[in-house]
Amino acid sequence: MSRESSEADLPEEAPLPGELSEALCAELIAFRRDLHMHPELGNQEFRTTAAIRARLEAAGLKPRVLPSGTGLICDIGSWDGVHPMLAIRADIDALPIPDAKAGVPYRSTVPDRAHACGHDVHTTTVLGAGLVLAELHRQGRLPAPVRLLFQPAEEVLPGGAADAIVAGVLDGVGRIIAVHCDPRVDAGRIGLRPGAITSACDRLEVALDGPGGHTARPHLTTDLVTAVARVASDVPALLARRIDARAGLALTWGRIEAGHACNVIPMHAELAGTVRCLDLGAWRDAPDLVHAAIDEVANLHGAKSEINYVRGVPPVVNDPVVTELLRDAMAARRGPYAIEDTEQSLGGEDFSWYLEHVPGAMARLGVRTPGSNARLDLHRGDFDADEAAIKVGVELFTAAALLDGNRS
Repeated sequence: MSRESSEADLPEEAPLPGELSEALCAELIAFRRDLHMHPELGNQEFRTTAAIRARLEAAGLKPRVLPSGTGLICDIGSWDGVHPMLAIRADIDALPIPDAKAGVPYRSTVPDRAHACGHDVHTTTVLGAGLVLAELHRQGRLPAPVRLLFQPAEEVLPGGAADAIVAGVLDGVGRIIAVHCDPRVDAGRIGLRPGAITSACDRLEVALDGPGGHTARPHLTTDLVTAVARVASDVPALLARRIDARAGLALTWGRIEAGHACNVIPMHAELAGTVRCLDLGAWRDAPDLVHAAIDEVANLHGAKSEINYVRGVPPVVNDPVVTELLRDAMAARRGPYAIEDTEQSLGGEDFSWYLEHVPGAMARLGVRTPGSNARLDLHRGDFDADEAAIKVGVELFTAAALLDGNRS
Protein backbone atom coordinates (compact mmCIF):
# COMPACT_ATOMS: atom_id res chain seq x y z
CA MET A 1 0.00 0.00 0.00
CA SER A 2 1.37 3.41 -0.93
CA ARG A 3 1.97 6.11 1.65
CA GLU A 4 -0.59 8.31 -0.12
CA SER A 5 -3.34 5.73 0.05
CA SER A 6 -2.62 4.82 3.68
CA GLU A 7 -2.78 8.49 4.70
CA ALA A 8 -6.00 8.95 2.78
CA ASP A 9 -7.53 6.03 4.68
CA LEU A 10 -6.81 7.61 8.07
CA PRO A 11 -9.90 9.13 9.71
CA GLU A 12 -9.93 12.89 10.01
CA GLU A 13 -9.48 14.20 13.53
CA ALA A 14 -12.82 15.29 14.98
CA PRO A 15 -13.14 19.04 15.44
CA LEU A 16 -13.18 20.37 18.98
CA PRO A 17 -16.62 21.21 20.35
CA GLY A 18 -17.51 24.65 21.56
CA GLU A 19 -18.32 26.66 18.45
CA LEU A 20 -19.74 30.11 19.14
CA SER A 21 -23.21 30.94 17.91
CA GLU A 22 -23.89 34.23 16.15
CA ALA A 23 -26.15 35.20 19.03
CA LEU A 24 -23.40 34.71 21.60
CA CYS A 25 -20.91 36.64 19.47
CA ALA A 26 -23.33 39.55 19.26
CA GLU A 27 -23.96 39.40 23.01
CA LEU A 28 -20.23 39.47 23.77
CA ILE A 29 -19.65 42.48 21.53
CA ALA A 30 -22.47 44.28 23.32
CA PHE A 31 -20.99 43.31 26.70
CA ARG A 32 -17.57 44.64 25.68
CA ARG A 33 -19.08 47.91 24.51
CA ASP A 34 -20.89 48.33 27.80
CA LEU A 35 -17.63 47.86 29.71
CA HIS A 36 -15.91 50.26 27.34
CA MET A 37 -18.51 52.94 28.04
CA HIS A 38 -18.14 52.54 31.80
CA PRO A 39 -14.42 52.16 32.59
CA GLU A 40 -13.33 51.86 36.20
CA LEU A 41 -9.86 52.25 37.70
CA GLY A 42 -8.00 49.61 39.69
CA ASN A 43 -9.72 48.46 42.90
CA GLN A 44 -12.78 50.52 41.92
CA GLU A 45 -14.26 48.03 39.43
CA PHE A 46 -17.56 47.53 41.29
CA ARG A 47 -19.87 47.96 38.30
CA THR A 48 -17.63 45.79 36.14
CA THR A 49 -17.54 43.07 38.79
CA ALA A 50 -21.32 43.17 39.16
CA ALA A 51 -21.85 42.87 35.40
CA ILE A 52 -19.57 39.83 35.14
CA ARG A 53 -21.13 38.23 38.19
CA ALA A 54 -24.69 38.72 36.92
CA ARG A 55 -23.93 37.10 33.54
CA LEU A 56 -22.17 34.13 35.09
CA GLU A 57 -25.00 33.58 37.56
CA ALA A 58 -27.51 33.79 34.72
CA ALA A 59 -25.59 30.88 33.16
CA GLY A 60 -26.08 28.83 36.33
CA LEU A 61 -22.56 29.36 37.66
CA LYS A 62 -21.48 30.40 41.16
CA PRO A 63 -18.88 33.17 40.97
CA ARG A 64 -17.12 34.35 44.13
CA VAL A 65 -16.16 37.99 44.53
CA LEU A 66 -12.64 38.55 45.86
CA PRO A 67 -12.21 39.88 49.42
CA SER A 68 -11.30 43.34 48.09
CA GLY A 69 -14.84 43.69 46.74
CA THR A 70 -13.79 43.81 43.10
CA GLY A 71 -12.76 40.97 40.83
CA LEU A 72 -13.99 37.40 41.10
CA ILE A 73 -13.29 33.77 40.39
CA CYS A 74 -15.66 31.16 39.04
CA ASP A 75 -15.10 27.42 38.76
CA ILE A 76 -16.73 25.43 35.99
CA GLY A 77 -16.94 21.86 37.20
CA SER A 78 -15.83 20.62 40.59
CA TRP A 79 -12.20 20.29 41.55
CA ASP A 80 -11.46 16.79 42.80
CA GLY A 81 -8.74 17.98 45.17
CA VAL A 82 -6.11 15.98 43.28
CA HIS A 83 -5.78 16.98 39.63
CA PRO A 84 -4.88 20.67 39.27
CA MET A 85 -7.15 22.96 37.31
CA LEU A 86 -6.45 25.25 34.38
CA ALA A 87 -7.10 28.92 35.19
CA ILE A 88 -8.03 31.49 32.54
CA ARG A 89 -7.27 35.03 33.64
CA ALA A 90 -8.55 38.46 32.59
CA ASP A 91 -7.72 41.89 34.01
CA ILE A 92 -10.72 44.20 34.39
CA ASP A 93 -9.47 47.73 35.20
CA ALA A 94 -9.13 50.80 32.97
CA LEU A 95 -6.68 53.71 32.71
CA PRO A 96 -6.89 57.30 34.00
CA ILE A 97 -6.79 58.92 30.56
CA PRO A 98 -9.53 60.51 28.43
CA ASP A 99 -11.14 58.56 25.61
CA ALA A 100 -10.10 60.38 22.43
CA LYS A 101 -12.01 58.22 19.94
CA ALA A 102 -14.53 59.94 17.71
CA GLY A 103 -17.48 58.50 15.85
CA VAL A 104 -18.05 55.34 17.90
CA PRO A 105 -21.21 54.80 19.95
CA TYR A 106 -19.34 53.06 22.77
CA ARG A 107 -16.95 55.88 23.65
CA SER A 108 -16.28 56.20 27.38
CA THR A 109 -18.96 58.07 29.31
CA VAL A 110 -16.63 58.67 32.27
CA PRO A 111 -14.38 61.75 32.08
CA ASP A 112 -10.65 60.98 32.05
CA ARG A 113 -11.23 57.23 32.11
CA ALA A 114 -10.75 54.82 29.22
CA HIS A 115 -10.21 51.16 28.41
CA ALA A 116 -7.09 52.11 26.47
CA CYS A 117 -5.25 48.85 27.12
CA GLY A 118 -7.90 46.40 25.97
CA HIS A 119 -8.86 45.00 29.36
CA ASP A 120 -12.52 45.17 28.30
CA VAL A 121 -11.62 42.77 25.48
CA HIS A 122 -9.68 40.49 27.84
CA THR A 123 -12.63 40.39 30.22
CA THR A 124 -15.13 39.64 27.48
CA THR A 125 -13.07 36.80 26.01
CA VAL A 126 -12.79 35.07 29.39
CA LEU A 127 -16.49 35.60 30.07
CA GLY A 128 -17.34 34.18 26.65
CA ALA A 129 -15.08 31.19 27.22
CA GLY A 130 -16.78 30.60 30.54
CA LEU A 131 -20.23 30.60 28.96
CA VAL A 132 -19.15 28.14 26.27
CA LEU A 133 -17.36 25.86 28.74
CA ALA A 134 -20.33 25.95 31.12
CA GLU A 135 -22.58 24.67 28.33
CA LEU A 136 -20.08 21.92 27.49
CA HIS A 137 -19.99 20.97 31.17
CA ARG A 138 -23.79 20.65 31.23
CA GLN A 139 -23.52 18.35 28.21
CA GLY A 140 -20.86 16.24 29.96
CA ARG A 141 -18.25 17.26 27.38
CA LEU A 142 -15.83 19.24 29.57
CA PRO A 143 -13.03 16.82 30.48
CA ALA A 144 -11.70 18.73 33.51
CA PRO A 145 -12.76 21.68 35.67
CA VAL A 146 -11.63 25.17 34.74
CA ARG A 147 -11.31 28.34 36.84
CA LEU A 148 -12.16 31.77 35.46
CA LEU A 149 -10.19 34.57 37.11
CA PHE A 150 -11.26 38.20 36.68
CA GLN A 151 -8.52 40.19 38.35
CA PRO A 152 -8.69 43.84 39.44
CA ALA A 153 -6.00 46.51 39.46
CA GLU A 154 -3.51 45.26 36.88
CA GLU A 155 -2.52 48.86 36.13
CA VAL A 156 -1.74 49.62 39.80
CA LEU A 157 1.84 48.65 40.66
CA PRO A 158 2.79 46.13 41.93
CA GLY A 159 -0.42 44.81 40.43
CA GLY A 160 -3.64 43.31 41.69
CA ALA A 161 -2.37 39.81 40.93
CA ALA A 162 -0.35 39.83 44.15
CA ASP A 163 -3.45 40.49 46.25
CA ALA A 164 -5.44 37.94 44.26
CA ILE A 165 -2.83 35.27 45.00
CA VAL A 166 -3.00 36.05 48.72
CA ALA A 167 -6.78 35.66 48.45
CA GLY A 168 -6.28 32.08 47.22
CA VAL A 169 -7.15 32.34 43.53
CA LEU A 170 -4.44 29.80 42.67
CA ASP A 171 -5.61 27.17 45.17
CA GLY A 172 -6.10 24.02 43.12
CA VAL A 173 -4.65 25.61 39.98
CA GLY A 174 -1.82 23.88 38.12
CA ARG A 175 -1.57 26.04 34.98
CA ILE A 176 -2.76 29.50 33.98
CA ILE A 177 -3.28 31.21 30.62
CA ALA A 178 -4.18 34.70 29.43
CA VAL A 179 -4.10 37.01 26.43
CA HIS A 180 -3.12 40.63 25.94
CA CYS A 181 -4.36 42.80 23.09
CA ASP A 182 -1.73 43.62 20.49
CA PRO A 183 -2.52 46.38 17.96
CA ARG A 184 0.42 45.26 15.79
CA VAL A 185 -1.18 41.84 15.10
CA ASP A 186 -4.20 41.37 12.83
CA ALA A 187 -7.48 40.22 14.31
CA GLY A 188 -7.80 36.51 13.63
CA ARG A 189 -4.22 35.81 14.67
CA ILE A 190 -2.24 35.45 17.89
CA GLY A 191 1.43 35.96 18.74
CA LEU A 192 3.31 33.43 20.84
CA ARG A 193 6.72 33.32 22.44
CA PRO A 194 8.18 30.79 24.90
CA GLY A 195 10.26 32.41 27.62
CA ALA A 196 10.14 36.10 28.48
CA ILE A 197 7.40 37.93 26.56
CA THR A 198 7.20 41.12 28.64
CA SER A 199 9.66 43.02 30.80
CA ALA A 200 10.04 44.01 34.40
CA CYS A 201 8.50 47.37 35.23
CA ASP A 202 9.05 49.56 38.30
CA ARG A 203 7.87 53.05 39.22
CA LEU A 204 10.35 55.80 40.11
CA GLU A 205 9.63 59.08 41.87
CA VAL A 206 12.36 61.62 42.59
CA ALA A 207 12.19 64.82 44.63
CA LEU A 208 15.00 67.40 44.49
CA ASP A 209 15.33 70.16 47.08
CA GLY A 210 17.61 73.11 47.69
CA PRO A 211 17.62 76.83 48.56
CA GLY A 212 15.93 78.74 45.79
CA GLY A 213 16.31 82.39 44.94
CA HIS A 214 16.26 85.09 42.31
CA THR A 215 17.04 84.14 38.73
CA ALA A 216 19.33 87.20 38.66
CA ARG A 217 21.66 85.46 41.15
CA PRO A 218 21.71 81.71 40.37
CA HIS A 219 25.24 81.47 41.83
CA LEU A 220 23.73 82.08 45.29
CA THR A 221 21.18 79.28 44.93
CA THR A 222 20.85 75.62 44.10
CA ASP A 223 19.57 75.88 40.55
CA LEU A 224 16.96 73.15 40.77
CA VAL A 225 15.63 73.68 37.25
CA THR A 226 19.05 72.90 35.84
CA ALA A 227 19.49 70.07 38.35
CA VAL A 228 16.21 68.41 37.45
CA ALA A 229 16.98 68.78 33.75
CA ARG A 230 20.38 67.13 34.22
CA VAL A 231 18.88 64.28 36.24
CA ALA A 232 16.31 63.76 33.49
CA SER A 233 18.94 63.58 30.74
CA ASP A 234 22.09 62.31 32.46
CA VAL A 235 20.76 59.49 34.64
CA PRO A 236 19.44 57.36 31.73
CA ALA A 237 22.77 57.93 29.95
CA LEU A 238 24.74 56.86 33.03
CA LEU A 239 22.66 53.70 33.43
CA ALA A 240 23.32 52.79 29.80
CA ARG A 241 27.03 52.64 30.64
CA ARG A 242 26.71 50.83 33.96
CA ILE A 243 24.72 47.80 32.94
CA ASP A 244 25.05 45.30 30.11
CA ALA A 245 23.22 46.68 27.10
CA ARG A 246 21.74 43.23 26.50
CA ALA A 247 19.77 43.61 29.75
CA GLY A 248 17.59 46.18 28.03
CA LEU A 249 17.24 48.47 31.04
CA ALA A 250 15.36 51.66 30.12
CA LEU A 251 14.55 54.59 32.41
CA THR A 252 11.90 56.82 30.83
CA TRP A 253 10.45 59.91 32.47
CA GLY A 254 6.74 60.67 32.27
CA ARG A 255 6.50 63.74 34.50
CA ILE A 256 8.74 66.70 35.44
CA GLU A 257 7.63 69.61 37.60
CA ALA A 258 9.65 72.61 38.80
CA GLY A 259 8.82 76.21 39.61
CA HIS A 260 5.91 78.61 39.32
CA ALA A 261 7.39 81.91 38.12
CA CYS A 262 9.84 82.86 35.39
CA ASN A 263 12.07 84.93 37.72
CA VAL A 264 12.17 82.59 40.72
CA ILE A 265 14.50 79.62 41.09
CA PRO A 266 12.35 77.04 42.92
CA MET A 267 13.17 75.20 46.11
CA HIS A 268 11.56 71.94 45.02
CA ALA A 269 11.39 69.86 41.83
CA GLU A 270 10.00 66.43 40.99
CA LEU A 271 10.41 63.73 38.36
CA ALA A 272 8.51 60.50 37.88
CA GLY A 273 8.92 57.68 35.40
CA THR A 274 9.34 53.96 34.91
CA VAL A 275 12.29 51.61 34.93
CA ARG A 276 11.86 48.70 32.54
CA CYS A 277 14.19 45.76 32.09
CA LEU A 278 14.26 42.73 29.80
CA ASP A 279 16.55 40.70 32.04
CA LEU A 280 15.48 39.33 35.43
CA GLY A 281 18.97 39.54 36.94
CA ALA A 282 19.42 43.16 35.88
CA TRP A 283 15.99 43.96 37.29
CA ARG A 284 17.14 42.77 40.69
CA ASP A 285 20.17 45.09 40.50
CA ALA A 286 18.24 48.07 39.13
CA PRO A 287 17.24 49.83 42.39
CA ASP A 288 20.82 50.20 43.64
CA LEU A 289 22.08 51.32 40.23
CA VAL A 290 19.32 53.90 39.82
CA HIS A 291 19.75 55.29 43.34
CA ALA A 292 23.50 55.71 42.83
CA ALA A 293 23.13 57.44 39.46
CA ILE A 294 20.50 59.90 40.71
CA ASP A 295 22.47 60.78 43.83
CA GLU A 296 25.62 61.33 41.77
CA VAL A 297 23.98 63.77 39.35
CA ALA A 298 21.98 65.57 42.06
CA ASN A 299 25.08 66.02 44.27
CA LEU A 300 27.00 67.44 41.34
CA HIS A 301 24.48 70.29 41.23
CA GLY A 302 24.16 70.72 44.99
CA ALA A 303 20.63 69.31 45.17
CA LYS A 304 19.34 67.03 47.88
CA SER A 305 17.56 64.00 46.40
CA GLU A 306 14.81 61.88 47.85
CA ILE A 307 14.05 58.73 45.86
CA ASN A 308 10.95 56.56 46.01
CA TYR A 309 11.66 53.40 44.02
CA VAL A 310 8.51 51.27 43.87
CA ARG A 311 8.99 47.66 42.86
CA GLY A 312 6.52 46.72 40.16
CA VAL A 313 6.42 43.41 38.32
CA PRO A 314 9.00 40.95 37.01
CA PRO A 315 8.92 39.80 33.37
CA VAL A 316 6.22 37.42 32.20
CA VAL A 317 8.16 34.25 31.41
CA ASN A 318 6.02 31.86 29.38
CA ASP A 319 6.35 28.20 30.23
CA PRO A 320 7.28 26.29 27.04
CA VAL A 321 4.77 23.49 27.65
CA VAL A 322 1.86 25.86 28.30
CA THR A 323 2.91 27.96 25.31
CA GLU A 324 2.62 24.84 23.16
CA LEU A 325 -0.83 24.24 24.62
CA LEU A 326 -1.88 27.67 23.32
CA ARG A 327 -0.23 26.94 19.97
CA ASP A 328 -2.09 23.63 19.65
CA ALA A 329 -5.35 25.27 20.69
CA MET A 330 -5.12 28.01 18.09
CA ALA A 331 -4.05 25.55 15.42
CA ALA A 332 -7.04 23.36 16.24
CA ARG A 333 -9.43 26.29 15.85
CA ARG A 334 -7.94 28.32 13.00
CA GLY A 335 -4.93 26.45 11.69
CA PRO A 336 -1.19 27.01 12.18
CA TYR A 337 -1.14 30.02 9.89
CA ALA A 338 -3.13 31.98 12.47
CA ILE A 339 -0.10 31.91 14.76
CA GLU A 340 2.97 34.13 14.53
CA ASP A 341 6.09 34.47 16.61
CA THR A 342 6.32 37.61 18.68
CA GLU A 343 9.15 39.47 20.38
CA GLN A 344 9.70 40.38 24.01
CA SER A 345 8.30 43.82 24.74
CA LEU A 346 9.26 46.44 27.33
CA GLY A 347 5.71 46.49 28.61
CA GLY A 348 5.01 45.22 32.11
CA GLU A 349 2.22 42.83 33.14
CA ASP A 350 1.35 41.57 36.62
CA PHE A 351 0.39 38.20 35.12
CA SER A 352 4.05 37.53 35.93
CA TRP A 353 3.23 37.13 39.63
CA TYR A 354 1.08 34.07 38.91
CA LEU A 355 4.01 32.49 37.07
CA GLU A 356 6.09 32.73 40.24
CA HIS A 357 3.73 30.03 41.60
CA VAL A 358 2.43 27.96 38.67
CA PRO A 359 3.49 27.49 35.03
CA GLY A 360 1.53 29.50 32.51
CA ALA A 361 1.64 31.49 29.31
CA MET A 362 0.25 34.66 27.80
CA ALA A 363 -0.56 35.07 24.10
CA ARG A 364 -0.77 38.32 22.18
CA LEU A 365 -4.29 38.66 20.79
CA GLY A 366 -4.39 40.44 17.46
CA VAL A 367 -6.82 43.40 17.48
CA ARG A 368 -5.75 45.30 14.34
CA THR A 369 -8.28 45.31 11.52
CA PRO A 370 -6.66 43.38 8.64
CA GLY A 371 -5.51 45.75 5.93
CA SER A 372 -5.70 48.78 8.20
CA ASN A 373 -2.92 51.37 8.06
CA ALA A 374 -3.86 52.86 11.43
CA ARG A 375 -0.99 52.95 13.92
CA LEU A 376 -2.89 52.71 17.18
CA ASP A 377 -1.01 51.80 20.33
CA LEU A 378 -1.86 50.75 23.85
CA HIS A 379 -2.25 53.39 26.58
CA ARG A 380 -3.42 55.97 24.05
CA GLY A 381 -6.80 57.65 24.22
CA ASP A 382 -7.62 56.68 20.63
CA PHE A 383 -6.89 52.98 21.12
CA ASP A 384 -9.61 50.61 19.89
CA ALA A 385 -9.86 46.94 19.01
CA ASP A 386 -11.35 45.08 16.07
CA GLU A 387 -14.16 43.27 17.85
CA ALA A 388 -13.65 40.16 15.71
CA ALA A 389 -10.80 39.46 18.11
CA ILE A 390 -13.30 38.60 20.85
CA LYS A 391 -14.42 35.43 19.08
CA VAL A 392 -10.79 34.48 18.46
CA GLY A 393 -9.95 34.84 22.14
CA VAL A 394 -12.93 32.71 23.16
CA GLU A 395 -11.98 30.03 20.64
CA LEU A 396 -8.41 30.00 21.93
CA PHE A 397 -9.41 29.66 25.57
CA THR A 398 -12.07 27.00 25.02
CA ALA A 399 -9.78 24.90 22.85
CA ALA A 400 -6.97 25.20 25.41
CA ALA A 401 -9.32 24.05 28.19
CA LEU A 402 -10.48 21.06 26.19
CA LEU A 403 -7.00 20.01 25.09
CA ASP A 404 -5.56 20.48 28.56
CA GLY A 405 -8.36 18.50 30.18
CA ASN A 406 -7.93 15.61 27.77
CA ARG A 407 -4.18 15.50 28.45
CA SER A 408 -4.47 15.63 32.24
